[in-house]
Amino acid sequence: MTVSRHIPALAVPTLLLAVACLLPQQHARAAASYDNCTGFIDSVPATITAPGTWCLRRDLSTAMGSGAAITIAANNVTIDCNDFKIGGMAAGDDSAARGIFASDRQNATIRQCSVRGFLYGIQLTGDGHLVEDNRLDNNLLTGISVQGENGRVRRNAVYDTGGAPGAGTATGIIGSGFATSIVDNDVSGVFATAANSGPVGISAYGHVASGNRISGLTPTGTGQAVGIRGFANVTSVVGNQINPRLYLTDGVGISSVRFCANNTVANFETAYSCGTSVGNLP
Repeated sequence: MTVSRHIPALAVPTLLLAVACLLPQQHARAAASYDNCTGFIDSVPATITAPGTWCLRRDLSTAMGSGAAITIAANNVTIDCNDFKIGGMAAGDDSAARGIFASDRQNATIRQCSVRGFLYGIQLTGDGHLVEDNRLDNNLLTGISVQGENGRVRRNAVYDTGGAPGAGTATGIIGSGFATSIVDNDVSGVFATAANSGPVGISAYGHVASGNRISGLTPTGTGQAVGIRGFANVTSVVGNQINPRLYLTDGVGISSVRFCANNTVANFETAYSCGTSVGNLP
């Protein structure tokens, strides 16, 4: 017996409105806009061979154990996942695959992607790359790696990185190259698997690491954890918050950088190893 047979037609909208007012309010996810998309990536593995903005419109996954789910083979390419996922966890802990990969390309942009279960979540070499507003979790060696001049890594969340068999060092974010910046990222839960090895939150082998939040670094045995490490004659580390665990951890909060200012480091055996240090806590 249906409602429409026993309630007058005009009463149905009123009844539904009343019921809706009694239910917990939930914010619907805004529909993704595809207006700027050059084309779509609807399956993986995929190779992008032309510039433009290439978009996801659904979650994608693969069990491939090598290669890359998405390979960027052109300059001036943007991958916009619209908050959809690229998953590689089906390949297991022995995977050598990359989630998004570019070798010696220029001006790649990766945004709004959820990447999980690869050896490297995002790995880019070449100049002018931008990685922003992504979430990376359960990648086996490195969440994000950008190597080249004028790279930018900003506003990403990198969680639970590690698990590659025998890996001596797992790293949340790597930025390497002249004028490369790593800004306003969250890195949490980096762990090593090899005996007596240590994880690294951020390797900033470039210009600056600023405003990042790092936590949950777990070494093995006599291994040393490092919150942020860089080049002693180049890197500036400013305004970061680093706390590896709730108790004292072997290692260094900020290591081998030129200039440290206004950082907060807690629960490391050694807080700072900086050329010049200004306004740091503790």
